[in-house]
Amino acid sequence: MTTPESDADAAREALAALRAEVAKAVVGQDPVVTGLVIALLCRGHVLLEGVPGVAKTLLVRTLSAALTLDFKRVQFTPDLMPGDITGSLVYDARTAEFEFREGPVFTNLLLADEINRTPPKTQAALLEAMEERQVSVEGTARALPDPFIVVATQNPVEYEGTYQLPEAQLDRFLLKLTVPLPPREQEIAVLERHALGFDPRDLTEIKPVASAAGLAAGRRAVAQVHASAEVLGYIVDVARATRQSPSLQLGVSPRGATALLAAARAWAWLSGRSYVTPDDVKALARPALRHRVGLRPEAELEGATPDGILEGILATVPVPR
Repeated sequence: MTTPESDADAAREALAALRAEVAKAVVGQDPVVTGLVIALLCRGHVLLEGVPGVAKTLLVRTLSAALTLDFKRVQFTPDLMPGDITGSLVYDARTAEFEFREGPVFTNLLLADEINRTPPKTQAALLEAMEERQVSVEGTARALPDPFIVVATQNPVEYEGTYQLPEAQLDRFLLKLTVPLPPREQEIAVLERHALGFDPRDLTEIKPVASAAGLAAGRRAVAQVHASAEVLGYIVDVARATRQSPSLQLGVSPRGATALLAAARAWAWLSGRSYVTPDDVKALARPALRHRVGLRPEAELEGATPDGILEGILATVPVPR
């Protein structure tokens, strides 16, 4: 007979195996994979940002192959309509009635490729799905599967023909993960794999190692992770410091503080602890908050970045003992 503790331990082992399974196809990028695992545990959405060719899409496809979850991918384009995402009513001549045909959003893991290439109207349709976990078509609300997680990608260097994501939608992403260019040794390893015949379109070697039931057990265990009053105060102090920073015109909202707490609890559990430490908060502060702050124009001209501002704030806010 299994116990909640044994279920949680099995879930932790499965998620550790998940990271190893993804590494079979994607060289490096361990912090990004860890961030995606944290999002799965928190039922949170992720924004992946990186230049073309750093395996953002391959990373998500490999993750889905290592999970026994439904997966769909949508290439966002300027002519994409809301109904192309949510689904629409279609007239059936045989029954003389309209029937609802589900869109790609009805899945467990949705890859929204180049999300900033689609117009705001379509982005708004995805916003309801991300926040309410349902879609409304012709006045009828339809629930999405559980879990439902959006992993969106965007290119940070090519803005022609793109639509900047509004702050309201950015705030719905639990984490914003940057996918960097690999160091020289890892890039050589990538070429070696391709020289040996690796095909990024063929992921048959990736085996499912984690399931929806395992994720549910992990989420229940994360919900039991303790955060002391001192740690809660530290998170609030970090969030409030962003609102007082002279370099920022937009600080972190209470929603951002709760997102940081959720991510820190998931990381603590993955690390084998039942409590959150200030170091957990520091480790997740940048991915959880970097997309929730807005730089002042003069700070941008001086070369400031959200990560740099957050780094300075973490260095000045007193850490509880």
